[in-house]
Amino acid sequence: MKVKKVINNNIVKSVDSANNEVLVMGRGIGFKKQIGDPIDEDAVEKVYTSNKDTTTNKLTQLLANVELEHLQVANEIISFAKVSLGKKLSESIYLTLTDHIDYAIERHKKALPIKNALLWEIKRFYNHEFLIGKEALVIIKNKLGISLPEDEAGFIALHIVNAELDMSKVSEVSEMTQVIQNILNIIKYYYKMDLDEYSLNYERFITHLKFFVHRLYSGVELEENKDAGFLFMLKERYNAEYLCALKVRDYIIKEFGRDLKEDEMIYLTIHIRRITNSK
Repeated sequence: MKVKKVINNNIVKSVDSANNEVLVMGRGIGFKKQIGDPIDEDAVEKVYTSNKDTTTNKLTQLLANVELEHLQVANEIISFAKVSLGKKLSESIYLTLTDHIDYAIERHKKALPIKNALLWEIKRFYNHEFLIGKEALVIIKNKLGISLPEDEAGFIALHIVNAELDMSKVSEVSEMTQVIQNILNIIKYYYKMDLDEYSLNYERFITHLKFFVHRLYSGVELEENKDAGFLFMLKERYNAEYLCALKVRDYIIKEFGRDLKEDEMIYLTIHIRRITNSK
């Protein structure tokens, strides 16, 4: 690769083998470099790629103003998250999480912490991502000598969930988390009971709700089930659970202006049956 533009001493623009524009990071990689100079491959720490010009431009602006050590910490956290989750994450996380970590560190230096109002829900609904957030705090402590509060582990978890679902805004993940809580409250109020948050059925239901609510935000709907008789059977056999699912449906209509198709009602009814009946 060759230098296309020097962003700063540690970041340069280049093109990859497929002729896509990329940002290349490495300590001193842009120092005294000119356009057309070869890039020292041994000095490359990270190559940032993006399919969207707007994302590339934002990333360029961000990387030009963030300390190298903050970039390295963010990259290490993202790499750890990918391995821990065993899945790909949206490339946008290099923009969003790096920006958040840089800002969190600056706020810490100025003694301006922010409380995470959704921390309790994040721990319950996104436990794996929250544990990654906790490990991220350890990485930041070891690399930078800065101890960030547990609230930041929650914020980092939301960025990871955002990248898992490939959503456009982290604020949407926060809103999704509140919707999940509201649905659980509807079920608990309907049955006048607490739910066993440590059961496998509860964990399965939370996983279903994550993707259910994500579909609501993204506008994606399940394909219509051809077996209409199955829902009728559920109404008869699990009438209480179905009536509870109707309460959830009423909430979704009011909140999102969308009705639920039969398949969604089937899944809701079955999951409600599982988490409210231990037999």
